[in-house]
Amino acid sequence: MSRVRQIHYRKITRPTRTVFATSLGSKSTITSVLVQASLDDGVSGVGEVPTSFSFPRETPDAIIRVLTEARSLMRGMPIEDYPTALAKLRENHREFHMTLSGLEVALFRASLACGDRSEFAHWGGRLRRLETDITIPFTPGGAGLGPWLDRAASKGFRTFKVKVSGKIEADLAFLRWVSEQLTRKVGEFTIRLDGNQGYTSPTYRRMLDGLTKAKIAVELFEQPLRWDDYAGLKRIRGHGEVPVILDETVFDADACQRVIDDELGDGVNIKIAKSGVAGSAAICKLARSAGLKLMIGCMTETMAGLSAGIYLAAGTGAFDYVDLDGVHFLFARRRWGPITVSGREYILEPGA
Repeated sequence: MSRVRQIHYRKITRPTRTVFATSLGSKSTITSVLVQASLDDGVSGVGEVPTSFSFPRETPDAIIRVLTEARSLMRGMPIEDYPTALAKLRENHREFHMTLSGLEVALFRASLACGDRSEFAHWGGRLRRLETDITIPFTPGGAGLGPWLDRAASKGFRTFKVKVSGKIEADLAFLRWVSEQLTRKVGEFTIRLDGNQGYTSPTYRRMLDGLTKAKIAVELFEQPLRWDDYAGLKRIRGHGEVPVILDETVFDADACQRVIDDELGDGVNIKIAKSGVAGSAAICKLARSAGLKLMIGCMTETMAGLSAGIYLAAGTGAFDYVDLDGVHFLFARRRWGPITVSGREYILEPGA
């Protein structure tokens, strides 16, 4: 019986290739806490706890305080008992979604290593190649974005997730500029929008009308309203033909069930960084059974964290939309274990 010997963690800071800007703020560096679960038989697993404007309480210091508590609780524990210990921690730290999800990834990977089973195989081992979109940060006037778009075009990206602010005229002007640039640099392309909770139900409807008048086609609109604006989400359901994909509204299976029961959206964005391993699997299963669209997303993470989403998406082959572009914002290696970053694709080598 393998037991948890130690849980290590350390803060890292990395510069980004371009300013990452959303309706919630902007940043030119990312800060994460890497966490490693080591077992007494010599195997270990690594996870990552990113920081985000969406989770202001999860500062590096706060993350480390929770991980210190987890280390005391879990040291010497049989590895198969980690879900019970995690449930206790989640009960005590309800707002530390990413902290406990990163810890869960580390423990999950350590448990897989005990059985000599790969993460890719665990999820089904279906796809060896996985294509992602890439994000265009909200930057009025496009100042400084030229090199970012040039790089995305040179890497072969054809699907772009554009961050918008909730300010209709500014967003439409930005989208017109983006469309002009992509037409010139890329040719044919697809645009997805991410509202990051910046709209209300009336401004969302006006935004869709503005998109129609401007002849800007979009494939989906992610989280346009506040996460808890359930009445607003019901009001915008079916306004126009653009699917609404919910991100911050759905952290766990209970929230996903509410989306299904109250018909709040057309799909859900699953992120292991916010929902953990077991939670993401439960949301995926529930959403698929209800016929919702499935998107897989990420935070601004290194491959330590991003790889968990890559394995889930490639392993299951279940996702309609893939938004796993975090590593492209960083100065990173092209290879992480059996995963190779090749332009807009992730390639999983034999033995993954």
